Amino acid sequence: MTAATSDSQAEIQPRSTIEVSLDKGFSWITFIAAVGVAAILAWIAIVVGIQAFPAVQKFGAKFLTTTTWNPVKDNFGVFPMMYGTLVSSLIALLLAVPTGLACAIVLSENFLPRSVRTVSVFLMELLAAIPSIVYGFWGIFVLIPFLRPIEAWLHQYLGWMPLFSTPPVGPGMLAAGVILAIMILPIITALSRDSLAAVPSDLRLGAYGVGSTRWQTIFSVLIPAAFSGIVGGIMLALGRALGETMAVTLVIGNSNDLNFSLIAPANTIASLIVSQFSESTGIQKSALMYAGLVLFAITLIVNILAELIVRRVNTYSSK
Repeated sequence: MTAATSDSQAEIQPRSTIEVSLDKGFSWITFIAAVGVAAILAWIAIVVGIQAFPAVQKFGAKFLTTTTWNPVKDNFGVFPMMYGTLVSSLIALLLAVPTGLACAIVLSENFLPRSVRTVSVFLMELLAAIPSIVYGFWGIFVLIPFLRPIEAWLHQYLGWMPLFSTPPVGPGMLAAGVILAIMILPIITALSRDSLAAVPSDLRLGAYGVGSTRWQTIFSVLIPAAFSGIVGGIMLALGRALGETMAVTLVIGNSNDLNFSLIAPANTIASLIVSQFSESTGIQKSALMYAGLVLFAITLIVNILAELIVRRVNTYSSK
């Protein structure tokens, strides 16, 4: 019997019963885990919805457009907090996405010596492990004093714009956006770096082979190839920014009034809930649960839009 015949018989040798059983068991475990995640998500939504039902029944859709939050008169509206949540998260993304992507490129494309890259990756991961309350204290004693002259300059020279129309008082929307950017930066950097590192080396070599420069290869080949992973990291970071509580509560000012100025005190849905839930009763507690349901819906909508964007880009790239 030749070696080729022996190899072909070895290739078609049936799998053992243990291997088949392990494969089936693993398939069932992953299926149960996937169903369990969906069930937990639905469970959370149902529980929050039941608790929020009295407020939903009383305020209806006006809860989303009302700008007054007055527990004394049982008059509640979440529009200022929705605005604060979305704008602070947008500021964080505007600051963190280009910075995080730049860090990911530097750390994944051998711009630095290996020893420096190793230390930088460790420090970036360590930045993600800092508790949010520590970020909040740092924001109070370091970030707000640092931003005060910048905000004063913006108000002095750009005060004619609604975004800088109020004099700086310390805590405000800009400080919250900056501290959120620092908090989500490690997430964007780590996932973007992993996505860029996972791009097949053939794509790099092919781009270099047709005469592309290093930066042309990065922007024309590597980033489009890793786009879905980069967007996934951005969405995870946005989810943390939308729901971040303690750090934002300490630096945003916790004002429930609607103000479009970025240097004025503001509030977010998460900060509103954490600051009032322990003392709330009756319809106020239900209104806070309603606000939580709104935050849940915002996060869900953002993730659906991100998935549609990734699919559209992947479809365009495949063509």
